[in-house]
Amino acid sequence: MERLPGWLSRHLAALRALLVLTLLLGLAYPLAVTGAAQAVFGHRADGSLLRKDGHDVGSELIGQSFTDADGVPVRRYFQSRPSAAGDGYDPLASGASNLGPEDVLDVLPVPGAEDAGRRSLLTQVCARSRAVGELEGVSGGRPYCTQDGVGAVLKVFPATGAPRRVVSANQACPAVPFLAVYRGVGVTCARPGEDLSAGRTVPVRGTAVAVVPADAVTASGSGLDPHISVAYAELQAPRVAGERGLGVTRVRELIREHTTGRSLGFMGEAAVDVLELNLALDRG
Repeated sequence: MERLPGWLSRHLAALRALLVLTLLLGLAYPLAVTGAAQAVFGHRADGSLLRKDGHDVGSELIGQSFTDADGVPVRRYFQSRPSAAGDGYDPLASGASNLGPEDVLDVLPVPGAEDAGRRSLLTQVCARSRAVGELEGVSGGRPYCTQDGVGAVLKVFPATGAPRRVVSANQACPAVPFLAVYRGVGVTCARPGEDLSAGRTVPVRGTAVAVVPADAVTASGSGLDPHISVAYAELQAPRVAGERGLGVTRVRELIREHTTGRSLGFMGEAAVDVLELNLALDRG
């Protein structure tokens, strides 16, 4: 029998290897892993989906917003924590804002300009806290925040020595500065577009005590966290109970029923799955 040319023999061997590996790794292995996952994990292997009235409404593992078309919180539902993933809880854009505790200065929008400015992490926290306070009927104040919901930060000139000029950096004119005088110098509002970088940055703590929990005003690292703290759930309980005509005691019972403990008994904190809790409320 005549032997095949060497180059053709090598190509046929490569083709056989390709076919065998395709069947093993592209078909047999995925089917085996999928079958094992279905057998062992079942519901979780399908994405831990939750259903209502025969339709998938979300996952135990991915949070979602409970707002109307305009982004206004629906008062009859418990609200999730903020999300920095895309437009909110977008699994394809999972991630944090990457803003840290030193991000306290806003870039104020200039009237008539295309640039809409940028809110610092501090101002985002202050604005969220104020909004949650208004929704829940409690104080939304917190340290380092002004009453109008921006970061309480001064720019002092010159950067060293006795101050000669002081600006409330995050309050655009004609806003009234949160502090009238700083070390004997009157505080002025900030003029949008003005470069304040040469001044010394001075965050002002104030006397406010935070009532709104931290997870109500900050996003998780993934932006997809489906849980809130027990403290945030308890804060929302009176509102939800009132909107649904339920007793607060009953709503708090549901909170406890949908509270998970620490992982392995010692990692993290107890948390409440917001979607599961809202579905339980809808079931009555």
